[in-house]
Amino acid sequence: MSRRLHERSAIVKPVTGLYMQKKKSAWLIRSLRSTLLAACALASATANADRFGVQVGAGVADRDMKKVDLGAVWDPNWTWWEIAGFHFTVVGEGHVSYWHSYEDQTVNPNILEIGVTPVLRFVKSAGYIRPFIEAGVGIRLLSHTRITETFSVGSVFQFADMVGIGAIFGAHQNYQAGFRFQHLSNGGIKEPNPGINFSQLYLQYNF
Repeated sequence: MSRRLHERSAIVKPVTGLYMQKKKSAWLIRSLRSTLLAACALASATANADRFGVQVGAGVADRDMKKVDLGAVWDPNWTWWEIAGFHFTVVGEGHVSYWHSYEDQTVNPNILEIGVTPVLRFVKSAGYIRPFIEAGVGIRLLSHTRITETFSVGSVFQFADMVGIGAIFGAHQNYQAGFRFQHLSNGGIKEPNPGINFSQLYLQYNF
């Protein structure tokens, strides 16, 4: 009896093992297929949703300061709260700016500014011309803190608060123009903290 049981067990084990192996293989193939389909869907959604832009701007400050600005923009095409044909969205911006001071007794007339800003925008949802209002709070790093013998911004690290108006336009919404008021200060983390205000016009091309 024990010999027969042993022989039957010897036959059943390979068959069971083969069945389990096939089951695992089928499960693995289904999992890989599902993952591949999900990745393709995500890549397709990202490609259809995201847009990128290049921005150029110029501004003047309240302390006889002028600057030029180059920006890179990422628009994930997020949409919230449709209200009367407008909606809220968020874009991300990275900036490199060059300041030049025309004040007397300038110590560092040329200053480099780099930083990033998330921008909240309330924009028209459709049409050839789509006006918007916007606001953002970003961070900046400056190459110098002292501009003249009597004027210093206190620290290399600065907060950049911004409000603005503008419009996106064109058959494919490739163009954008706007006006921004920007305030830079270190938020009181270091003295002195006089702050500096820029009024700026910009143009943008969206890919």
